[in-house]
Amino acid sequence: MRIASEQGQGAVNEDRAAAGTDWAFVLDGATAPPDVDTGCRHGVAWLVDRLAAALAAELAAERPASLPDCLAAAIERTRGAHGGGCDLGNPDSPSATAAVARPARDGSARLEYLVLADCTVLLPEPGGGVRAVTDDRVERLPGGRPYTRALVRAHRNAEGGFWVAGAVPEAAHRALVGLAPGRRFALLTDGCARLAEYFGHPWTHVWRRLADDGPEALVAWVRAEERRRGVVRGKAHDDATALLGEFAPPAGEGARPA
Repeated sequence: MRIASEQGQGAVNEDRAAAGTDWAFVLDGATAPPDVDTGCRHGVAWLVDRLAAALAAELAAERPASLPDCLAAAIERTRGAHGGGCDLGNPDSPSATAAVARPARDGSARLEYLVLADCTVLLPEPGGGVRAVTDDRVERLPGGRPYTRALVRAHRNAEGGFWVAGAVPEAAHRALVGLAPGRRFALLTDGCARLAEYFGHPWTHVWRRLADDGPEALVAWVRAEERRRGVVRGKAHDDATALLGEFAPPAGEGARPA
């Protein structure tokens, strides 16, 4: 596993990444505008720290549950850590997006993944292609962009809207999940996904930079493009995190190149 993470223009880096022998994830904390009442006495960094610790514990359990159940349990643990002083029914309560990967539990040479909101999983395919999986429901809210704050608030963790990891465990069961052949993958927060989504670079080029030069080079590429071309919307420099990984092959099989 190789990980690179660089703070954007915010006060702290609100991305988190972690990996074990047979699991990996990235989280991207959602920064609230400074004048929004979140109903919570904790900040986004507090949330992602506790969510990351809880999710790592769930994934590393002796008999881990399904990926949605692991994330739901982590959200529930984090919810409990708030104590009684926070209004967790407030839709603007601190939240995060997530991408998780681990080897398929059936022992096959596949991996399973989960994506909640705008993180991305990259999956190399035979022949040199790459599949990018992201949850783009936030891009398909009624009326199209630009969105008002009220519209986003009304559709966060709601039917017909989009789902994030915060105070609602059910959100984990609304994530995108799937199986993919092979054991090699990458997980990106949206600060790195800008290379494709904002700047139009093919996902195959993003994967090749990762595979050839590593996550640090990918983050440096993002920063160079932001300085050179600017961004369509959002922060000039967002927190950017990339995790490149490959799980061990099933017993009895040799490693297979992506």
